[in-house]
Amino acid sequence: MDILKVATDWVKAELFSTPFFILFGVLFVITSFGFRNLGKTEMAKAYIIPTLVAGVLLMIIGLGLFFTNKSRLSHFPNAYQQDASVFIKSELTRAEATLKEYRTIVFTIIPIIIAICAICIIFFHTPVWRASLITAIAMLVVILLIDGTAYMRVDVYHQQLLSVEKEN
Repeated sequence: MDILKVATDWVKAELFSTPFFILFGVLFVITSFGFRNLGKTEMAKAYIIPTLVAGVLLMIIGLGLFFTNKSRLSHFPNAYQQDASVFIKSELTRAEATLKEYRTIVFTIIPIIIAICAICIIFFHTPVWRASLITAIAMLVVILLIDGTAYMRVDVYHQQLLSVEKEN
C-alpha cells in the first residue's frame, strides 16, 4: 500500500469537505441579511445577530481547516521522502489524537450543548434568547454533520496507517 497516496487522498477528501463549513457559513450570513431586510416580527429581527455570528464562525472554521489541510498536502511528500517510518508514526499519532478529539468534542460535548440549548428554549421566553439558542443548535448540528463524516475518514485513514505500520 502506498501510504503517501493514502495520506494525500485523505487530505484531498478533507479539502473537499471543509468548504461545506464555508458554504453553511455563507448561508447563515445570507439568512441574517434576509431577516434584517425582510423580518417584520420581533422574533425575526432577533435572528439577525445570532445567524450572522454563527455564519462568521462557520466561515472561520472552514477557512482555518482548509488552509491547514492545504499546507499539509504540500508537506506530505517531503516528510515521507525524508523518513517514511517517522512520517507514518507522526501521522498515526496525529490521527489518534484527532479521533480522540472527535469522540470527546464532536460526539460528547456538542450533543450535550445541543441538549442544554434545547432545554433552555423552554425557560427563556425573550426573542433574542430563543433566536440565539435555536441558531446555536443549528450551527452545532452543521458542525456535527460535517465532522461526523470527517471522523469516518480519519478512522479509515488511521486503520490504513496501522496496517502499513504492521507491514513494516
